[in-house]
Amino acid sequence: MNILVVGTGYVGTTTGLIFAEHGHKVTGVDIDENKIVNLQAGKLHFYEKGLEELLNKHLQQNNITFTTHIEQCIGDHDVIYICVGTPQKEDGSANLRYLEEVARSIGKYMNGYKTIVTKSTVPVGTAEKVTKWIEEEQVTLYEFDVVSNPEFLREGSALHDALNPDRIVVGALTKRAFEQMRSLFGKVTCPYVETTPRAAELIKYAANSFLALKISYINELARLCDQLNINVKDVAMGMGLDKRIGSQFLGAGIGYGGSCFPKDVNALLNTGHVNAVPLTILKSAVEVNQTQPFYVLKKMEHVLGNWIGKTVAVLGLSFKAGTDDMRESPSLIVIDYLLKQGVHVKVHDPVVRWSSDKVLQFQSIEETIADSDAVLICTDWNQYKEFSWGAVKTLMKEPIIFDGRNCLDQEELQNLAVVYHGVACQL
Repeated sequence: MNILVVGTGYVGTTTGLIFAEHGHKVTGVDIDENKIVNLQAGKLHFYEKGLEELLNKHLQQNNITFTTHIEQCIGDHDVIYICVGTPQKEDGSANLRYLEEVARSIGKYMNGYKTIVTKSTVPVGTAEKVTKWIEEEQVTLYEFDVVSNPEFLREGSALHDALNPDRIVVGALTKRAFEQMRSLFGKVTCPYVETTPRAAELIKYAANSFLALKISYINELARLCDQLNINVKDVAMGMGLDKRIGSQFLGAGIGYGGSCFPKDVNALLNTGHVNAVPLTILKSAVEVNQTQPFYVLKKMEHVLGNWIGKTVAVLGLSFKAGTDDMRESPSLIVIDYLLKQGVHVKVHDPVVRWSSDKVLQFQSIEETIADSDAVLICTDWNQYKEFSWGAVKTLMKEPIIFDGRNCLDQEELQNLAVVYHGVACQL
């Protein structure tokens, strides 16, 4: 099947490559010429393990091509995936401007029946808007279906998730659209949910918001554990063994970030507000997440005495390991706060190259922690878990580590006479 993917960002590029891997012919289109030039040359504009190798494989096999010419592409493809960004507005709602532009282009240039699939994360009712925008631009009234097929990719694990989905959700209104989508996914074996476009749109927001709730819940419990002298890891383990709860997203730390959770939670809160249904539990989860980095910073200040003349090494800039995405990363909140306190900040990340005139970034962990008063881990990269931390005693002014992800071996560090402070996980 020939598939057109409009938008070659993180979601669009991954989606196109996975369809190519499943045997389809894919064309990726984008108005950003630099992206297209890089993709044609086999270079990704973001970091995702294994994806660049897959890109080069399918470029060589001519299974995927890239272009900036959307007009001809619309006419040449019967299945069109919309994967453009839906950035957050000031009120928390999703900005659908790019989606509308694509929908209107489809209406203007379509030359027959099309299955138009929204992959972008969009609020409930967007499929109806897409239908309206297309109809308004049609010169000839060709039939078409608008389908919602939300993505559930985890940054840092996108390739694995896309090749081994835990579910596929398809929201459509006609038998023809459902049959087209079944043909598209072919031999993929996983739970397959067929529902309405509205339900599919809500499923995406509801899923991400629930995961954000779990993170904020365990972080709030961590604050209580601190007061009760309880290791929050033990609590999380005991909870997670309950199959109704599960162990994932119960790791206490400095809070969630990224391009999905903050934006999707705010968009769902906005949907509730517009429909006069206040989502109070979700609102509280946001408040916990916004204050969690400062909770950890206050603990640091208490241990260090004050911030005057201090140097802090921040390890990890991306919002999670396995990606170079810094959007809404807790590390940015931490660094901004430290700088405002007059702290000298040094940073390290295995992947992210950050341009800032206010902090110094180093290539090695050793250079970063040298002559520092404290280390704060903001991202649980394997490089930090596997680092020989015994070296800090000779490199740092004082061997003090604040583990904002509870990812290090506390007992091992204490045996090395390194002062360790996690998030409610003291032995």
